[in-house]
Amino acid sequence: MILIFGRTGWIGGKLGDLLKNDSQAFKYANSRLENRESLAKELDEIKPKYVLNAAGVTGRPNVDWCEDHKQEVLRSNVIGCLNLADLCYLRNIHLTIFATGCIFKYDNEHPMGGKTFTEEDDSNFNGSYYSYTKGMVEKMLRAYPNVLTLRVRMPISDDLAPRNFITKITKYAKVVNIPNSMTILHDLLPISIKATQREIKGILNFTNPGAISHNEILALYKEYIDPEFTWVNFTEEEQNKILKAERSNNELSADRMLKLFPGVLHIKDGIKGVFQRMKANLTPQPETKSSEESKAASDGDSVNGKDKEGKQVDSKEDKEEKIVKKKEVESKNNDEASVKESPTKKQRQN
Repeated sequence: MILIFGRTGWIGGKLGDLLKNDSQAFKYANSRLENRESLAKELDEIKPKYVLNAAGVTGRPNVDWCEDHKQEVLRSNVIGCLNLADLCYLRNIHLTIFATGCIFKYDNEHPMGGKTFTEEDDSNFNGSYYSYTKGMVEKMLRAYPNVLTLRVRMPISDDLAPRNFITKITKYAKVVNIPNSMTILHDLLPISIKATQREIKGILNFTNPGAISHNEILALYKEYIDPEFTWVNFTEEEQNKILKAERSNNELSADRMLKLFPGVLHIKDGIKGVFQRMKANLTPQPETKSSEESKAASDGDSVNGKDKEGKQVDSKEDKEEKIVKKKEVESKNNDEASVKESPTKKQRQN
């Protein structure tokens, strides 16, 4: 049995869909992470073998919200997360946490296109309160040997869901153009379930190998989805002036991911598949003929009032109505003919 926290969340919902489609037993948790007593009670009642935690606070409409709601952020992302890790540890339950890789930023040791951040590195980005708490709790979680922490970054889906990174940047007035590690959910969410069931532990950079820039993604969006789409770039410094909190930009090492799951696609290969699937998902599908229409067409009858050559023909009901009318006319004519041919009383007397 797998217990999922984050029923109403984007990733939590997708995890449930995956497990359901794979006919795996799972339940969504009802308790809140910050309520330790109800959390312990639910774990004892359900007795899951694995727990997936996709719950937490990211902020609406974005992480700037966290700057003014620090207590709520601490309650969920720190206290709640540690509650769950500790209670699972006491019950010998494997816990997978969908965390974030937005706890790093390019620096002199890790420049763009150079050395990447590994699972052994501690966070170096405190530009937002959200990232600050996430980096802090990741260090604390290292003490729990039952936990797998997945560093998710800029998650991408095959649709235009509001939380999809592609959807977000297509709606911005201006965008920066910086290469980043990103998480293609189509590729990696199934792997998260496999990693859980293999009881992999520690930290895992949960991104496709490599990095891709905003402009590269928007160019593909223009190619596959909206040929009329345009965008405007601005610098990271200009972006910081209009935001409450800075944004993380980095490239994470894919070495451990590829060692555990060698088939994961490079981000620049995987992103093409995203847009191909997205285009297919957004394209209206032509209506298919019903079985009766298909049979009628194969028998040479009319379909939607037209024959094989496209000429208008009568329907079955029209044909029957014409036959009835024809019979009525023939009957009337026969009656009139019989009247004309029958001798009158005067004629018989003569």
